[in-house]
Amino acid sequence: MWICTKCGRTFKRQNQDHFCKEAPKTVDEYICVQPDGVQQKLEAVRKAIRKALPEAEERLSWGMPTFWKKHNIIHFAGFKNHIGLYPGPEAVMEFSERLQGYKTSKGTIQFPHSVPLPLELIEEIAAWCYTTGNHP
Repeated sequence: MWICTKCGRTFKRQNQDHFCKEAPKTVDEYICVQPDGVQQKLEAVRKAIRKALPEAEERLSWGMPTFWKKHNIIHFAGFKNHIGLYPGPEAVMEFSERLQGYKTSKGTIQFPHSVPLPLELIEEIAAWCYTTGNHP
């Protein structure tokens, strides 16, 4: 067991990455607490998803920005080395050919910070999740 010296929380893994402060309550707060470069990428993902889902509500679910309309449609999140997109396993399978070169698993797609975000693809995935009813 490992105890964070900053917040006092206990974790199974040594030096586990976590958020020490009070959890954000809005998507804006979530993005604002991220490092500058990550903030810009999260705003770009948010804008792409908003374009695909203009009537969806933004909220936090599972601690991540989420687009919602009667149910969760798609989640996204910022990490040290990548932006995570969580469209669900069916979407990852549906777009598998276009996701080659990105790390994927169990409904998750990782877009490394070292390459430009495929915003058009993210928009298409979000729209597909909503129109097909396949979502996380």
